[in-house]
Amino acid sequence: MYSAKPIIRTDEEWKHILSPDVFRVARQSGTEPPFSGIYADCHDEGVYACACCKTHLFFSGDKFDSGTGWPSFSRPVHPDNTELHEDSSLGMVRTEVLCRRCKAHLGHVFDDGPLPDGMRYCMNSLSLSLVVCGTQSSDTNMSKSGRE
Repeated sequence: MYSAKPIIRTDEEWKHILSPDVFRVARQSGTEPPFSGIYADCHDEGVYACACCKTHLFFSGDKFDSGTGWPSFSRPVHPDNTELHEDSSLGMVRTEVLCRRCKAHLGHVFDDGPLPDGMRYCMNSLSLSLVVCGTQSSDTNMSKSGRE
């Protein structure tokens, strides 16, 4: 069972914490253009965390090149760190992936990924923050200044 305390903030509070681009994608369910995100072609080792609340979401070892222009992962760090919701926007039915702790929009999951599970978690770079192995700091999209 998921036990982390939920983070609940108003849109105004998030706007003071996040850059406008991160707010648009993570808090308003936006999508960054393909091949534009800093993690689309990133091969650094570490853990990808939520850009809003730093919950660990995906290991770099589960990242793969899907050819879509968005960072793609075969599975989350733990299924309890994310939640899935039906998304029928844009005239299609997809499965939206949210951070369970702060409800940030991360991207969508599809069933056309690699074996053994066949899942492709197609995420927005703006919704993620890479914590590189062996460091305490993270390469982040979170703050307006680019620093935590």
